[in-house]
Amino acid sequence: MDSAPLARLGGAARSTVRAIEDRTPADRDRAIDGLRALALLAVPTGHWLLGGFTLDGGGALHNASPLTAFGALAPASWVLQMLGIFFLVGGYASVRSLRRATARGGSTGRWLRGRLVRLGRPVLGVTAVWAALLPLLSVLGVPEATLRTGATLVIQPLWFVGVYAVITALTPYCVWAARRMGAWAAAPLLAAVAAVDFLRYGPFASAVPPWLSLLNLLPGWMFAYQLGVSWGEGRLGRRAGWTLLLGGTALFAALLVFFHYPASMVGVPGQDRTNSHPPSLLVLALAAAQSGAAVLLRDRLARVLRRPALWAPVVVVNLSAMTVLCWHQTAMLTAAVPASFVGAVPGLTVAPDTLGWLLARLAWLPLFAVLLVVIGRTTRRFEEPWEGVTRARRALAAVLAAGFAAFALGLA
Repeated sequence: MDSAPLARLGGAARSTVRAIEDRTPADRDRAIDGLRALALLAVPTGHWLLGGFTLDGGGALHNASPLTAFGALAPASWVLQMLGIFFLVGGYASVRSLRRATARGGSTGRWLRGRLVRLGRPVLGVTAVWAALLPLLSVLGVPEATLRTGATLVIQPLWFVGVYAVITALTPYCVWAARRMGAWAAAPLLAAVAAVDFLRYGPFASAVPPWLSLLNLLPGWMFAYQLGVSWGEGRLGRRAGWTLLLGGTALFAALLVFFHYPASMVGVPGQDRTNSHPPSLLVLALAAAQSGAAVLLRDRLARVLRRPALWAPVVVVNLSAMTVLCWHQTAMLTAAVPASFVGAVPGLTVAPDTLGWLLARLAWLPLFAVLLVVIGRTTRRFEEPWEGVTRARRALAAVLAAGFAAFALGLA
């Protein structure tokens, strides 16, 4: 076997690693980037492992979850649910970015517009592309039920972007609170979620309207972001890290054992309670423990990421953050939709209720990852400035995106 192509491939990889290392500023906070990359990769991994399909008599795909049959898998969601880390790192990075922008003479408003545009471009891109694909897929014979299943999966992760954008807009107020209260600035957010949970799960639950749970949406996800802002302001040290780790772990255990919160951090079909939509107090307990661990492990992680071979993948993931978030479900659907025409394919179109399904799904993960890389090579352009794109085309993209959202949410 000729080893020359492999040698050339290895040489190209080494050159890329060296180039990334050479371009990294000496003061780059590698630990923060490493934590962000870890949280990002947990999103597709969690969705690919804990999401499945069933195939109906007409050949259409419907969402299903292995957690329905395998409740013992719930602890896996404790590891894969890393949005607490993502919001923690987001708060830290935002306050540092805002500080640099204002130091250069920029305004807070201009900084915020830049952040929101960077979030919005990829979301607009994926929804507009899917809106254009839906008629084509329908003509090719994909059942409408499959299209609705796919649309729901694609739009599900995007709720995060809207919440994150609102919280980002509140960064100046988070900074104000952090400078006056330090890490304790997050405590009122925890108390607000606890109060809502008491109302919706306590002795008065029957008299509480269902919409009350939505009050947890902002404080629930803002909790870790506020911790991140305090961290970025230098008000969150190792002592606070230990308090968060131990206190969060204790609260997490108490809520599971004594207050009977659902064990899964993601929604399970058939359960009348869910932890994540909107976030319950259990989510904040996990976020506190994760945040404490991140603070305590930061220096060690920074030393590990001094190794160029480990640092290079972190850089690549961070540069494609929104692409990973927006397109990972499309990668899974790219494999599952063609398989639905074949029939019962283990790990893809078979109900996720057997050990065989779990093993088959693990075998499919490398293909999902490859498909995401292939799709991302084209779609990553949506993360970059849309230079040369006319207002008419931007308006068309917005109309397509709105139409897709209406279809995915069952409004069309």
